[in-house]
Amino acid sequence: MYDLCKVIQTEIILQYFFNTKTMAKEIKTEILIKATPEKIWSILTNFSEYPNWNPFIKSVSGEVKAGNKITVKIEPPESKLMTFEPTILTFQANKELKWIGHLLFQGLFDGEHKFELIDNRNDTTTFKHSEKFKGILVGFLNLENTKKGFQSMNEKLKELAEE
Repeated sequence: MYDLCKVIQTEIILQYFFNTKTMAKEIKTEILIKATPEKIWSILTNFSEYPNWNPFIKSVSGEVKAGNKITVKIEPPESKLMTFEPTILTFQANKELKWIGHLLFQGLFDGEHKFELIDNRNDTTTFKHSEKFKGILVGFLNLENTKKGFQSMNEKLKELAEE
């Protein structure tokens, strides 16, 4: 009986960690901005100004182009400053910036961060800010403060772009 209980307990643990619902989470935010994609992109990619306006991403350093590693420092609300070294996946002017980072090694905890600008053709832009998290540690992740950080960054970006 004891051995059967151990087998069931182990199975439950494995199912928890390797269930696709517990191994992936996503934050999706978007905001309508009364500005062109070009204006928003110029603010979004002026990384030296981030400390002056960005409440979530405190700094981005390194050469931001596809394939390069950069250093990103974020500070979600009510959380400590965290430093990551993601790799740029996409850098398409006025359209998309996407990077992926890993904690220690791929598959443990991976985050694919994306900024997307959609031109609405009426001097407005839909700014989409998202991140997909994958890996065996994702089940333990609470995204509430991170989502608040995304939203506060979106609001500040809107404020600057609409000036």
